[in-house]
Amino acid sequence: MLNFRVRPLALLLCTLFTLPAGAGPSDALHLYAGVGYGHDDNLLRVPEGQPGFDGTRADSWWMREGGLIFDKTYSRQRISIVAKLSKYDFDHFKQLNYDGKDLQATWFWQLGNRLEGKVGTTYQQVLAPYTDFQSNERNLRRSRSHFAEGAWRFHSSWRVRTGFQRDKYDYELFAQRYNNRTEDASEVELDYLPSSGSTVGLVARRVKGKYPYPRPVGPNLLNDNFTQDELKARVLWIATGSTTFDALVGYTRRDQPSFGTGKTSGVAGKIKATYQPRGKMTYRAAVWRDFAPLESTVVSYTLNKGASVGAQWDATAKIKVNADAVYERRNYNARASFASAGDIRDSIRTQSLSATWTPRPTIQVSAGLAHQARSGSPVLGTGSFKSNSVSLSANAQF
Repeated sequence: MLNFRVRPLALLLCTLFTLPAGAGPSDALHLYAGVGYGHDDNLLRVPEGQPGFDGTRADSWWMREGGLIFDKTYSRQRISIVAKLSKYDFDHFKQLNYDGKDLQATWFWQLGNRLEGKVGTTYQQVLAPYTDFQSNERNLRRSRSHFAEGAWRFHSSWRVRTGFQRDKYDYELFAQRYNNRTEDASEVELDYLPSSGSTVGLVARRVKGKYPYPRPVGPNLLNDNFTQDELKARVLWIATGSTTFDALVGYTRRDQPSFGTGKTSGVAGKIKATYQPRGKMTYRAAVWRDFAPLESTVVSYTLNKGASVGAQWDATAKIKVNADAVYERRNYNARASFASAGDIRDSIRTQSLSATWTPRPTIQVSAGLAHQARSGSPVLGTGSFKSNSVSLSANAQF
């Protein structure tokens, strides 16, 4: 048992001290390699009072990844590409083993001094979380995104911007295919840019979601298609040299016939604050109220209200320590089939502590601890759970 516990640390240290010195900071192409180890005492988020799958809740895993990073500016045009492949191997739940994929490609374009924007695409293949889905089967989530936006600074203090993005998600398991969806988002924004560096803008946005598979709930088949319209103020306020507020808040109206009465509206958005006094500490906080997708077999979205606080300590020039706490209350906005069942809400609390050591500019070693707890929703058949996890990783560019 002792050798097993020492093995992750030994592998990470060997990886660190045998890596080459790395490419120069001006090089456009970098190769990337990393290795990681993790352990979770409730990997599949089994509710309290229920037996674990195969009589166990805990599991450990190894991760190896490699890829390339390309970033180069040609005159005023910048090309950025990140392509990574990873492999995850679990100790007990071997059926969860999978190959991860991550691709990001973006062209940051600029024409003259007033027109700029970006065009790009992303692809990701990961293991979907088991927070709201009880199973020990592998469930890969594949997400694709295509986006384009442009901004015209028609005055020294004014800018207009427009953009479009299509996100597509599909799930490996048949039981999760009802969460397959395509979301098309289009927006237009008018910004005022004072000389202080702050920004004040007004954003109009429409999101249309389409679900190809009706969701079975009891004897009914529900269509989760939705349309969401937003009119929000975007504010980046540099209050002082050490305090910054970043907010996107306004009015949201959502029309989703299978979600509650079908129409939901009200104030939604997120406010973030950062305080960085002189010294080695940075403090951050955020509050939000907005819709979020849910990977459940029963409902597709929740209306979430949450808050977070965090801090970063720059212990030395090479060591940073981060601590974060997040609380989120999720309202399922009971559909007709749940109308007589009472209030269906739950909450998730997450605390994390991590440290990152950068012995060289191109090498990082990280360690982290995390705790997550959920209060269940009996109506939806989800119980309360607790989870504690630890992770170790090392990566380098060369």
